[in-house]
Amino acid sequence: MTSPDLLRLFIAGEWTQASDGATLDVHDPADSQCVARVACATRSDVERAVASAVRGFARWQATPARERSAMLDAAAERLQQRADDVARLITREQGKPLAEAHSEIRGSIEVIRWFAEEGRRVYGRVIAPRHAHTVQMAVREPVGPVAAFTPWNYPVSQAVRKVAAALAAGCSVILKGAEEAPSSVVALVEAFIDAGLPPDVLNLLFGRPADISAFLIPHPSMRAVTFTGSTAVGKQLAALAGAHMKRVTMELGGHAPAIVCADADVDHAARMLAEHKFHNAGQSCIAPTRILVEAAVFDAFCARFVEKTNSLRVGRGTDEGVTMGPLANARRVTAMRRLTDDALLVGARLLCGGEQLPGTGAFWQPTVLANVPAGAAAMNEEPFGPLALVNRFDTLDDAVAEANRLPYGLAAYAFTRSQRKASELGSRIAAGMVTINEYGLAYAEVPFNGIKDSGFGSEGGTEALESFLNTKFISHRQL
Repeated sequence: MTSPDLLRLFIAGEWTQASDGATLDVHDPADSQCVARVACATRSDVERAVASAVRGFARWQATPARERSAMLDAAAERLQQRADDVARLITREQGKPLAEAHSEIRGSIEVIRWFAEEGRRVYGRVIAPRHAHTVQMAVREPVGPVAAFTPWNYPVSQAVRKVAAALAAGCSVILKGAEEAPSSVVALVEAFIDAGLPPDVLNLLFGRPADISAFLIPHPSMRAVTFTGSTAVGKQLAALAGAHMKRVTMELGGHAPAIVCADADVDHAARMLAEHKFHNAGQSCIAPTRILVEAAVFDAFCARFVEKTNSLRVGRGTDEGVTMGPLANARRVTAMRRLTDDALLVGARLLCGGEQLPGTGAFWQPTVLANVPAGAAAMNEEPFGPLALVNRFDTLDDAVAEANRLPYGLAAYAFTRSQRKASELGSRIAAGMVTINEYGLAYAEVPFNGIKDSGFGSEGGTEALESFLNTKFISHRQL
């Protein structure tokens, strides 16, 4: 057997091992084999990255927006040229089917190109003065070096949303990538460096997340923090950032409701919800999980939803015809077993799935439970796996009450042919994103954000640049 790849840190324009040589193993979730080793940054490595980001910010903020845009475009082109290789790296370490990995790369390229253009349109404004011979302006300036923490479920696209927006705004970035899926993140950084990004503007760290965040977030040189991950960890990091008055963007957990009204196109709703529930093996913060179906069409919906679910082919992401890969690690399999068993114990009905697949990989059957009591753990905890919960409702008020019951407020879905109901659901559902009769989320040009315990700040659209910009008021009166 060949030795696993050694993945290095990128600090001050150089690829380097950790200062003490420490590494972490990276495993293929399809068979648990070690496929790479990644450098585990020490305190001194993080300190060097901060010093580098400070130097990089001084240079990058002075670079004209047009030049920054050109470099981002060039990075997108490099990533496009390497798409096949990077997609395979994602599948090897994260598990998703190659088709989904390619989709992640395509979306990431689009995001980079979109922010390349949007960064050229960071405008201020002239304000009418109260006195003669006075000019008043509001100008936008980059906030400073940014600490970006990204997860393993979408290792490239989550990193891209943070890095591209921050760079477009004129900030330098220290990217803390996911240790469980690092190879594709290394490839992403290589694309930016090969595109001509100046030294020090982008640094890449891997290591023990708690150690890196505990040093990086309070550091006086870091001026903004952007994090994607669990609500529990996000609250801790937000509190740490708040104690040091840092700008924060938090994209946290979800438990997305999906309301299917009796007047909906049931076939369309069942097909779309099944496709997006089990995309990435359900390991998505915006995956529809609590599916609420009006009583008149409940049985018909369940039959079609289960039919679509049973048509999924589970296996290694590189195998032909596979439509759902393994979970990212054994911990997620344990969570699926616990949540499923608990729901069945309190009275839920198993419609399909509910078992781990044999072998050494982290495979779990796509699972659908019906009539799940509100007290079941799965109805209150984000499953983050291939577990769908289908319950009936009698009135729209009942459905909205359940949709809004949890402290999460990221994504929500609804299906109806009624314009009146669509308008009502759009306004009454408490979520940062509501999409009706479609899956209209995560495009480069639209906001991507949650409310309540699902976070704050946006990672999409023009709103995403706000996290990385300060507004400065300048008043000049001629004497």
